[in-house]
Amino acid sequence: MARRTLRSVLHAHEMSALAETAELLAGELVTNAYVHSDTAYTLRLRAMSPERLRISVWDTNPHIPAPFGTGLPHLPPPVGEYGRGLFLVHSYADNWGAYPLGGGGLYGDSGGKLLWAECGIHPMEMP
Repeated sequence: MARRTLRSVLHAHEMSALAETAELLAGELVTNAYVHSDTAYTLRLRAMSPERLRISVWDTNPHIPAPFGTGLPHLPPPVGEYGRGLFLVHSYADNWGAYPLGGGGLYGDSGGKLLWAECGIHPMEMP
């Protein structure tokens, strides 16, 4: 649902050129929130410019994983179901970060964290 919504929003705002990378980033961040949080999570999109998008996902788990915390993501295991998502975010995002959140505010009363990743159209990719 997050990927479909993201594509529709990008198309409506004439930012479809970002769809492929943005869909990958949003999918991995939302999946991470789904797997590692026991309650609600939220996806937020913000156009930083006509060529740049920030994808943010809030969840209630306060743990900030690598590469968002300290260090780099571990190489994913050659075989296994988990461990590739944040490695992909690290590999495909132009920039990324995280914020620990206290209770209250825009994202709910339970604190948690906000992970974000940015992607943009690079000069060689522009039509």
